[in-house]
Amino acid sequence: MIGELLAWLTDPAHWTGPGGILAQTLRHLYYCVVSVAAASLVAVPLGVYLGHTGRGSVLVVGASNAMRALPTLGLVTLLVLAFGLGELPALAGLVVLAIPSILSGAHAGVRNAPADAVDAARGMGMTPAQRLWQVELPTALPLVLGGVRSAMLQVVATAAVAAYVGLGGLGRILLDGLKISDYAQMASAAIVIAVLAVLLDLVLAGVTRLLVPRGLQLAARRGGTE
Repeated sequence: MIGELLAWLTDPAHWTGPGGILAQTLRHLYYCVVSVAAASLVAVPLGVYLGHTGRGSVLVVGASNAMRALPTLGLVTLLVLAFGLGELPALAGLVVLAIPSILSGAHAGVRNAPADAVDAARGMGMTPAQRLWQVELPTALPLVLGGVRSAMLQVVATAAVAAYVGLGGLGRILLDGLKISDYAQMASAAIVIAVLAVLLDLVLAGVTRLLVPRGLQLAARRGGTE
């Protein structure tokens, strides 16, 4: 099996063309980036608002966490029945999958801003908006980006469902292998998906190091060693 797997992965014919690994990886990456970006546009502002005001936090965050139990394939199938074939149902299903992690990260990050820093900002006469932008959001950034990283890993692993509704991506290679019982092809697609997930996580880890203030990074490291 390992020999067949290596033979399939090292065959140049499987990497080129519109149905090859490179093209399908780019399509898979497109689904992941677009869905996580769309989810972030919805979940980050909502999570920041809930964390800052505390209004409706239990209800909204609880409902969001309940969304994790939704089967993505079933949701995509339902959306296809409602809106027809196309990218929209698949992307919408992936957006729904990504929202809970991002929303929870944004909410927890703002809600758990250091109380002494918030009190000091209030004592200096900062308005609620100033406290949010200058104190709460900077300290929340590690958790916000952590939520995005978690969502991206979930979406990369699940984006293969796009192939079930006639779209491309690495799921297309996996399904094509399933149709002809080519287990080497199926395993190769799974390996490429796993490698893509690791690479994306490394990229987002690098972005986190660039965006998070150095003082917060040092504080997080000290907290992890105590």
